[in-house]
This record gives sequence, structure tokens and C-alpha cells, in this order.
Amino acid sequence: MEIFDIVDENGTPTGETIERNEAHRKGICHRTVHIWVVRKDGDKCQLLLQKRAADKDSFPGCYDTSSSGHIHAGDEPITSALRELYEELGITAHESDLNFAGRFHVAYEKEFYGKMFRDNEVAFVYVYTKPVEISKLTLQKEEVESVKWFDMEEIQRALEPRDSRFCVPTDGFKLAVKWCKENRGVK
Repeated sequence: MEIFDIVDENGTPTGETIERNEAHRKGICHRTVHIWVVRKDGDKCQLLLQKRAADKDSFPGCYDTSSSGHIHAGDEPITSALRELYEELGITAHESDLNFAGRFHVAYEKEFYGKMFRDNEVAFVYVYTKPVEISKLTLQKEEVESVKWFDMEEIQRALEPRDSRFCVPTDGFKLAVKWCKENRGVK
């Protein structure tokens, strides 16, 4: 059973906790981490997207952020980011390998498998830029079906208007793009 901290609109824990299913059933605000794996390809910036496993409780089979997950009660965002990178992609990283890009609020309701899924999260966004070879990744089969590199422009086109094959959160993507432009010289 996963337990989360209930948080305010800034992502600060209130001192109360909630179980995962209840948080999503009631739409109670909790925290997540989103990690964007980034590489430069010539003059372009590419982002690694994961294709979510077909039996995920939300957005099954859709392309999403490189790695993401919930922050467990009592954990810090950076600790959770390192854990998610390792669990989902097999990447062993250190705190100094992650660059904080910002945070954003996620709020939506959508029906999956005949029941409502209410997401209300404050997402902490990190960027990872160490070299990554897809063939050397160890994907967590319960979470990730596959991974693929995409140019930023291709993702942008998939988000406006929304291509149903992608569930990349627009605000998280914008933070990754901003970070790339400011730190990688991408035009």
C-alpha cells in the first residue's frame, strides 16, 4: 500500500497522509516527481519518452515523461526522483546528476476502466543529461512498455492539438523545454 503526504498548493506537506487509491478517488492533493532524460542531437534537443504499460491505471499505452512517480510519505522529491529513475529505467543516478527545472500543478478527472480517476498533484520536475543508451536500459515491465527519443518539436506538435498517443503533461514539457533552452543552447 502506497501512502502519500497530503500537500498544499505549493507541494508542502500538511502533516496528514492518505493512501494512493483514496487520493485518486477523492482528488486529494499529493506530490509526484517527473524526470526528463535529455540529450543533444546536433543542434536539437531530444527527450526520452516512455510508453506506459498497457495495464497502467491511467493513460495505458501512451507516451509520457521519461520517468515519473509518486513521492511517498516522508520522502523528499530528489530522493523519489532517483528512486523512479532506477526503478523504471534502471538508471543509477546521484543527486548531483539531477537538475531542478521547477514544479507545476496537475489537476484532471478522467474515466479509466469504468471508474473515475481524479488526479490532483504538485509535480517536481528534474532534468537528467548524462548519456543514455536505450539498449542498456532495464525497463520496469509493470510500468514501462518501451522508450523512444523524440525531438522537442515533435512532442510540441503532438501536444497542440493533443495526439491521443501522448499523455505528456504540457506544463512539465514546457519546464523541460525552458531548461533545455537555458542550459543546453537549444534554439
